[in-house]
Amino acid sequence: MRLDLLNILIVDDIRHTRVLLSEILRAIGIRRIHEANDGAEGLQVMRAHAIDIVLTDLAMEPLDGIDFVRLLRNASDSPHPMVPVLMITGHSTLRRIHEARDVGVNEFMAKPITASGVIGRLQQIIDHPRPFIRSEDYFGPDRRRKSDPDHAGPWRRAADGAGVQALRG
Repeated sequence: MRLDLLNILIVDDIRHTRVLLSEILRAIGIRRIHEANDGAEGLQVMRAHAIDIVLTDLAMEPLDGIDFVRLLRNASDSPHPMVPVLMITGHSTLRRIHEARDVGVNEFMAKPITASGVIGRLQQIIDHPRPFIRSEDYFGPDRRRKSDPDHAGPWRRAADGAGVQALRG
Protein backbone atom coordinates (compact mmCIF):
# COMPACT_ATOMS: atom_id res chain seq x y z
CA MET A 1 0.00 0.00 0.00
CA ARG A 2 1.26 3.46 -0.89
CA LEU A 3 0.85 5.27 2.43
CA ASP A 4 1.81 8.57 0.80
CA LEU A 5 -1.48 8.46 -1.16
CA LEU A 6 -3.71 8.17 1.92
CA ASN A 7 -5.81 11.07 3.19
CA ILE A 8 -6.05 10.83 6.97
CA LEU A 9 -8.32 12.88 9.22
CA ILE A 10 -7.40 13.41 12.88
CA VAL A 11 -10.32 14.54 15.05
CA ASP A 12 -9.25 15.59 18.54
CA ASP A 13 -9.91 18.65 20.67
CA ILE A 14 -6.38 18.55 22.14
CA ARG A 15 -3.82 20.15 19.83
CA HIS A 16 -0.92 18.25 21.40
CA THR A 17 -2.56 14.93 20.55
CA ARG A 18 -3.19 16.02 16.95
CA VAL A 19 0.48 17.05 16.61
CA LEU A 20 1.69 13.75 18.09
CA LEU A 21 -0.52 11.70 15.77
CA SER A 22 0.54 13.80 12.77
CA GLU A 23 4.21 13.20 13.55
CA ILE A 24 3.65 9.45 13.85
CA LEU A 25 1.82 9.42 10.52
CA ARG A 26 4.50 11.49 8.81
CA ALA A 27 7.19 9.13 10.14
CA ILE A 28 5.59 6.24 8.22
CA GLY A 29 5.20 8.25 5.02
CA ILE A 30 1.68 9.65 5.27
CA ARG A 31 1.70 13.26 4.06
CA ARG A 32 -1.96 14.18 3.50
CA ILE A 33 -3.16 14.79 7.03
CA HIS A 34 -6.24 16.85 7.87
CA GLU A 35 -7.23 17.98 11.35
CA ALA A 36 -10.45 18.86 13.15
CA ASN A 37 -11.12 20.04 16.71
CA ASP A 38 -14.33 18.04 17.21
CA GLY A 39 -16.78 15.77 15.43
CA ALA A 40 -18.80 18.58 13.83
CA GLU A 41 -15.65 20.06 12.29
CA GLY A 42 -14.57 16.54 11.31
CA LEU A 43 -17.74 16.08 9.25
CA GLN A 44 -17.08 19.43 7.53
CA VAL A 45 -13.52 18.37 6.66
CA MET A 46 -14.86 15.08 5.29
CA ARG A 47 -17.24 16.96 3.02
CA ALA A 48 -14.29 18.92 1.59
CA HIS A 49 -11.76 16.06 1.26
CA ALA A 50 -11.82 12.40 0.22
CA ILE A 51 -10.73 10.92 3.56
CA ASP A 52 -9.44 7.33 3.60
CA ILE A 53 -9.09 6.75 7.38
CA VAL A 54 -10.29 8.70 10.43
CA LEU A 55 -8.48 8.79 13.77
CA THR A 56 -10.76 10.27 16.41
CA ASP A 57 -10.81 10.91 20.13
CA LEU A 58 -13.79 9.74 22.14
CA ALA A 59 -14.23 12.63 24.62
CA MET A 60 -14.70 15.98 22.84
CA GLU A 61 -17.12 18.89 23.01
CA PRO A 62 -19.57 19.75 21.57
CA LEU A 63 -19.73 16.62 19.37
CA ASP A 64 -17.82 13.69 20.87
CA GLY A 65 -16.29 10.75 19.04
CA ILE A 66 -19.25 8.43 19.66
CA ASP A 67 -21.77 10.90 18.22
CA PHE A 68 -19.36 11.73 15.38
CA VAL A 69 -19.09 8.06 14.34
CA ARG A 70 -22.85 7.55 14.80
CA LEU A 71 -23.51 10.45 12.39
CA LEU A 72 -20.77 9.32 10.04
CA ARG A 73 -22.27 5.84 9.78
CA ASN A 74 -25.98 6.68 9.80
CA ALA A 75 -26.78 10.26 8.75
CA SER A 76 -28.47 10.56 5.37
CA ASP A 77 -26.00 13.31 4.41
CA SER A 78 -22.89 11.47 5.65
CA PRO A 79 -19.91 12.21 3.41
CA HIS A 80 -18.48 8.66 3.68
CA PRO A 81 -20.38 6.18 5.88
CA MET A 82 -17.95 3.31 5.23
CA VAL A 83 -14.68 5.11 6.04
CA PRO A 84 -12.54 3.15 8.52
CA VAL A 85 -12.41 4.73 11.98
CA LEU A 86 -9.74 4.28 14.66
CA MET A 87 -10.90 5.61 18.03
CA ILE A 88 -8.14 6.69 20.41
CA THR A 89 -9.11 7.52 23.97
CA GLY A 90 -8.11 7.69 27.59
CA HIS A 91 -11.57 6.32 28.50
CA SER A 92 -10.91 2.64 27.92
CA THR A 93 -13.51 1.13 30.21
CA LEU A 94 -15.30 -1.91 28.87
CA ARG A 95 -18.52 0.12 28.66
CA ARG A 96 -16.86 2.78 26.45
CA ILE A 97 -15.21 0.14 24.26
CA HIS A 98 -18.57 -1.54 23.69
CA GLU A 99 -20.18 1.82 23.01
CA ALA A 100 -17.55 2.61 20.36
CA ARG A 101 -17.89 -0.84 18.81
CA ASP A 102 -21.67 -0.53 18.72
CA VAL A 103 -21.61 2.75 16.74
CA GLY A 104 -19.27 1.30 14.11
CA VAL A 105 -15.68 1.98 15.12
CA ASN A 106 -13.23 -0.29 13.25
CA GLU A 107 -10.40 -0.25 15.78
CA PHE A 108 -9.98 1.06 19.33
CA MET A 109 -6.78 2.19 21.05
CA ALA A 110 -6.27 3.37 24.63
CA LYS A 111 -4.01 6.28 25.52
CA PRO A 112 -1.16 6.86 26.09
CA ILE A 113 -0.48 6.94 22.36
CA THR A 114 2.51 5.02 21.08
CA ALA A 115 3.85 4.93 17.55
CA SER A 116 3.73 1.13 17.49
CA GLY A 117 0.12 1.15 18.70
CA VAL A 118 -1.01 3.59 16.00
CA ILE A 119 0.94 1.79 13.28
CA GLY A 120 -0.42 -1.59 14.39
CA ARG A 121 -4.03 -0.42 14.32
CA LEU A 122 -3.56 1.24 10.91
CA GLN A 123 -2.04 -1.98 9.57
CA GLN A 124 -5.05 -3.89 10.87
CA ILE A 125 -7.44 -1.47 9.13
CA ILE A 126 -5.50 -1.53 5.85
CA ASP A 127 -4.40 -5.17 5.66
CA HIS A 128 -7.49 -6.81 7.18
CA PRO A 129 -10.57 -4.74 6.30
CA ARG A 130 -13.77 -6.16 7.71
CA PRO A 131 -16.94 -6.21 5.61
CA PHE A 132 -19.66 -3.77 6.59
CA ILE A 133 -22.98 -5.10 7.73
CA ARG A 134 -26.43 -3.59 8.09
CA SER A 135 -29.12 -4.69 10.49
CA GLU A 136 -32.13 -2.98 12.00
CA ASP A 137 -30.03 -1.30 14.68
CA TYR A 138 -26.44 -1.33 13.39
CA PHE A 139 -24.41 -0.24 10.38
CA GLY A 140 -20.67 -0.60 10.40
CA PRO A 141 -17.80 -3.06 10.20
CA ASP A 142 -18.54 -6.63 11.18
CA ARG A 143 -17.86 -6.73 14.91
CA ARG A 144 -16.69 -10.32 14.81
CA ARG A 145 -12.98 -10.82 14.22
CA LYS A 146 -13.20 -14.39 12.92
CA SER A 147 -15.15 -15.72 9.97
CA ASP A 148 -16.96 -19.04 10.04
CA PRO A 149 -15.68 -21.25 7.19
CA ASP A 150 -18.93 -23.26 7.31
CA HIS A 151 -21.11 -20.19 6.67
CA ALA A 152 -22.50 -20.43 3.12
CA GLY A 153 -24.74 -17.40 2.62
CA PRO A 154 -25.00 -13.62 2.94
CA TRP A 155 -27.13 -13.72 6.12
CA ARG A 156 -25.33 -14.00 9.44
CA ARG A 157 -28.27 -14.83 11.73
CA ALA A 158 -30.41 -17.96 11.79
CA ALA A 159 -33.72 -16.10 11.95
CA ASP A 160 -34.71 -14.50 8.64
CA GLY A 161 -36.37 -11.54 10.38
CA ALA A 162 -33.19 -10.65 12.29
CA GLY A 163 -30.86 -11.19 9.36
CA VAL A 164 -27.69 -9.21 9.04
CA GLN A 165 -26.43 -8.90 5.51
CA ALA A 166 -22.73 -8.43 4.77
CA LEU A 167 -21.94 -5.50 2.49
CA ARG A 168 -18.81 -5.06 0.46
CA GLY A 169 -17.19 -1.62 0.42
